[in-house]
Amino acid sequence: MLSPKLILRDYNAQVGEMLANMKVIYKVLRLGMPICQQTN
Repeated sequence: MLSPKLILRDYNAQVGEMLANMKVIYKVLRLGMPICQQTN
């Protein structure tokens, strides 16, 4: 799914494909972020 090339030919479909790829990338990055907790 995360290929550097766009597979679809229609412009609107390419925009949707890119947004879907970005959503997956952000989800993966969020999983790797440490959770900060305030200590007293």
